Amino acid sequence: MQVFVRGDAELIPLELETDDTVQDIREYIAEEYDIDMNELVLSYNGTVLNDEQTIEQCGLLSGSTLDATMKLFGGKVHGSLARAGKVKGQTPKVI
Repeated sequence: MQVFVRGDAELIPLELETDDTVQDIREYIAEEYDIDMNELVLSYNGTVLNDEQTIEQCGLLSGSTLDATMKLFGGKVHGSLARAGKVKGQTPKVI
């Protein structure tokens, strides 16, 4: 069956079998586009897919579209951004 993977710039057509796993798809995309497989996340209908799931278990049909995204690094915000909107010593207005 043919499914599509939507990335940043293009729609990638893939020819898959129902017993292929999500990990198989991630490995193919990582190798083909030279990206780290551990940072690649595939989702379908807003649900992140697990590597062990087969295409059939995911509920994919021919013509379905998967979304490919990369994990983003997060962390603590430092400096003035951490205090945005907070004013020390401000007294409430009295009307």
